Amino acid sequence: MEKRLSLYICTGCGIGESIDTDALCNVAKSEFNISTCKQHNFLCSKEGCELINRDISENNPDSVIIGACSPRVHKSTFVFDKSIIVERINLREQVAWCSKPNDEDTQMMAEDYLRMGIVKSQNILPSSPFIEDNLSSDILVIGGGITGITAAIEGAKAGYKILLVEKEQQAGGWAKNLFKQLPQTPSCRELEEPSIYRKIDELKQLSNIELLTSATINEISGQPGCFNVQVSVSNEIKKYKVASIVMATGWKPYDVSGIRVFGYGKFKDVITNIEMEEMAREGKIRRPSDNKVVNSVLFIQCAGSRDPEHLPYCSSFCCSATLKQAKYIRDFNKDSLVYVVYKDIRAPGFHENFYKEIQSDSNIFFTKGEVINISEEGKSLNIEISDTLIGENIQVQADLVVLATGMTPSNSEELNLSYRLGKGLPSIKYDFPDSHFICFPYETRRTGIYAAGTLRAPSDMTACSEDARGAMLKAIQCLEAVKRGEAVHPRSGDQSYPKLYLDRCTDCKRCTEECPFGSYDETEKGTPLLNLNRCRRCGICLGACPERIIDFDDFSINSISSVIKAVNIPDEFG
Repeated sequence: MEKRLSLYICTGCGIGESIDTDALCNVAKSEFNISTCKQHNFLCSKEGCELINRDISENNPDSVIIGACSPRVHKSTFVFDKSIIVERINLREQVAWCSKPNDEDTQMMAEDYLRMGIVKSQNILPSSPFIEDNLSSDILVIGGGITGITAAIEGAKAGYKILLVEKEQQAGGWAKNLFKQLPQTPSCRELEEPSIYRKIDELKQLSNIELLTSATINEISGQPGCFNVQVSVSNEIKKYKVASIVMATGWKPYDVSGIRVFGYGKFKDVITNIEMEEMAREGKIRRPSDNKVVNSVLFIQCAGSRDPEHLPYCSSFCCSATLKQAKYIRDFNKDSLVYVVYKDIRAPGFHENFYKEIQSDSNIFFTKGEVINISEEGKSLNIEISDTLIGENIQVQADLVVLATGMTPSNSEELNLSYRLGKGLPSIKYDFPDSHFICFPYETRRTGIYAAGTLRAPSDMTACSEDARGAMLKAIQCLEAVKRGEAVHPRSGDQSYPKLYLDRCTDCKRCTEECPFGSYDETEKGTPLLNLNRCRRCGICLGACPERIIDFDDFSINSISSVIKAVNIPDEFG
């Protein structure tokens, strides 16, 4: 049965001044026999919407076509009965605002867009959401460091039940091993007590957080809204159902034993910044070789970082950590000398104030340079430095050398996903998940699973806390979207979903192989099994299927090919 279509063209925002909208109505009537074709100065106004709603109640159309601004604008304005298809034709941004006004080519472009919109409306169906039964509203947080704890607290405060899984005996992660933390207050000049203990106390006060320590993820199966999680705790398997997951498994220090020039492992008095933090926490900064008080310390920045042979990236926290540990040395021994050899000093944000505070100490010396050799001379270490600011090689003697090692992400295989595309999160360079910093922060290619903190990118504690809040908000956004039967990014709010006509399926596995989000599982034979809540509605499977058995209500091979054929192609001599 032929669909009843109604067309409405907006003449505001310069559209009517650039395009002959009467000619557009003539195209709709003559070529497509559309009887209802009306124009209005501002369709998005109260009067414009009333016009459309009045016509809908009188004419009961199958589809309403709106030629106006971008479909990204006024989404909530042009919402009508769910049984009615609403197709938006972008005459403003794609035609009137980017082409020569009242030009023949501009008019032809507008008419082609109109034809495409009308033909698309004729060949698609209204979308009806898929909503799984017995959906969960709980959220799983993996990792009990500063990121995981902050995420759990924020989720619990928002009213959701949180399951927090930590593999160590105690929550806190690396932060609980700190002697002091970098300043957080606006002046940013004095070191502070680690905030992690306050966070842990706050965590314990929230009744809707279940904390499991000495626990590991045994398996995660299912999809957003109904992930089935098996947790191994003290040789016992506990089962949970959660809606979404925040992955905050943290980081591990880069192994510098392979960098021979620093002599780590060869000289007892060459240690890492992690070992220096342990010394300070124990209340004694002494040389490992003879347990004597340290009078001079040399810090080597970017120990392996920003080096194409090791870690090509900056780990963000190392410089600030060195500034902090330099203050440890000076506070423990007022007569001590501290040397810092750097490539660049990076103190993001208000930490610049702390850097200035450390610079004002006359017993702390900074020099740009590259360490080319470390050797022992008696009970001291001799450090040779090249490429200094004075242009000459220099030598420094110190009781202790501290290597500012970078951070590498912990293995996301700890997820133990039962996905056919792998147990962990797909990664980009250097094993970080492919979470885009600008467009889709915290998102991963596993729908409903969000990366946060140092697993996502090298970060300090402040950035980790911000990440935790952002990732938790994404997790909440996902579970609420699933309850409404909507997709998350990039087609956020889309209620259509792929439908498979398996009678013609040849089990070629193209859809299961090419879906970047792991939406498909498969039988032993290779027949696809679709997990709809994992689907992002990108349509890659539709294009990949050689048998064309995959369609969306509002997006199909037939609808797209019809739209292409609707474009008026003048003959070559026209």
